[in-house]
Amino acid sequence: MNKKYFGTDGIRGTVGKQPITPDFFLKLGWATGRVFAEAGQGFVLVGKDTRISGYMFESALEAGLSAAGVNTQLLGPMPTPGIAYLTRTLRAQAGIVISASHNPYYDNGIKFFSTEGTKLADKLEHKIEYYLDQPMTTVASDKLGKAKRLPDASGRYIEFCKASIPASIDFNGLRIVVDCANGSTYHIAPHVFSEVGAEVIEVAVSPDGLNINENCGATKPELLQEAVIEYRADLGIALDGDGDRLIMVDHKGEVVDGDELIFIIAKASQSAGTLKGPVVGTLMSNLGMEHALKSLNIDLLRANVGDRYVMELMKQHNSILGGEGSGHIICLDRTTTGDGIVAALQVLAEIHKTGKSLYELKSEMSKYPQVLLNVKVSKKVDLASNEAIQKSVKTAEKALGDQGRVLLRASGTESLIRVMVEGADEVKVRKYAHSLVDDVKNAITA
Repeated sequence: MNKKYFGTDGIRGTVGKQPITPDFFLKLGWATGRVFAEAGQGFVLVGKDTRISGYMFESALEAGLSAAGVNTQLLGPMPTPGIAYLTRTLRAQAGIVISASHNPYYDNGIKFFSTEGTKLADKLEHKIEYYLDQPMTTVASDKLGKAKRLPDASGRYIEFCKASIPASIDFNGLRIVVDCANGSTYHIAPHVFSEVGAEVIEVAVSPDGLNINENCGATKPELLQEAVIEYRADLGIALDGDGDRLIMVDHKGEVVDGDELIFIIAKASQSAGTLKGPVVGTLMSNLGMEHALKSLNIDLLRANVGDRYVMELMKQHNSILGGEGSGHIICLDRTTTGDGIVAALQVLAEIHKTGKSLYELKSEMSKYPQVLLNVKVSKKVDLASNEAIQKSVKTAEKALGDQGRVLLRASGTESLIRVMVEGADEVKVRKYAHSLVDDVKNAITA
């Protein structure tokens, strides 16, 4: 059964355009409240990132929840994984995140966590959508929900993050630059890393409601690269606007992406004897990571693109580590969702244990050249049944052998066919990527 409003990661869009409007959020708060009111007494947590529209949507959600008779605890600016953690430890009925993650300030969205700190079950999302299509009502005045602020939310989450590594580890002497993307980690991440002993240089920690993710953070690591070189830091850490993505930079100013970080954590976990199950990546995970993991006798499973699908496959195979090249890294032995700060601490712990630099650790995996090209389409194309396209794919796969990989997929959000080719030989990779694009265009025209 398809959902009308919910996507793979909640609801997201441009502020002021349906459904990202205050009247929709009011109704959404009420619909959510109706669902959780049926489950019994309790309260719902509401947190947000630093974009200016968060004030408006927080108020609308609070009013809707109150109208349904549900109590609310407001967290203010709080990283998405922090809201997941607090939802679980405070035993809230649900956690609500007002955020558009790595998107610019003029977008916003909403996502939910269950009382276990995991993504909301499809069954509950369908139930919320049912109430969204019903007339809004208000409970009797003596049954209205109340709202209050949770004053120590940041401190609770800071302590949780620090506890994800052994208390005996002290990063004294380690100089790091921390880029908080002017997002929801601005008042948390610097404290976490300084309180475990590191010398912290802060960048993008002055949110004004409009500068979230603007030329900074995990999606724009150039600022961090410059800062690491300027301050002669040992490494840099970049988070995105809501703190669930992590990209790092080594002392040479080179970016270390999610695939490389997952490999470092996997190898460290294997060495410590704590790695369980396979590592889960996505269809886009670099072939170099797969081969590097294979050399350690660690299997890599590939999920569809999206952390929701990564999590589903992890649970199916009892995996404790998974993620994406974009920096969504899920350490299920530490927490219940992707967490940029927690993932960074695992990497820092391995640097401390081995005495190696981040550059040396990432160099133990060789990334394969990867070319990603887009083909615009005006109508839906069945890639699997198109003989000409499949023939072209097989030709490229045969030429690349086990040292390369080809992936064609339709975009889930745009009218595009994405063509990805990767392999050990960059010349071959580029040749077959462009050849595939031409063949796809010709097949569509034909």
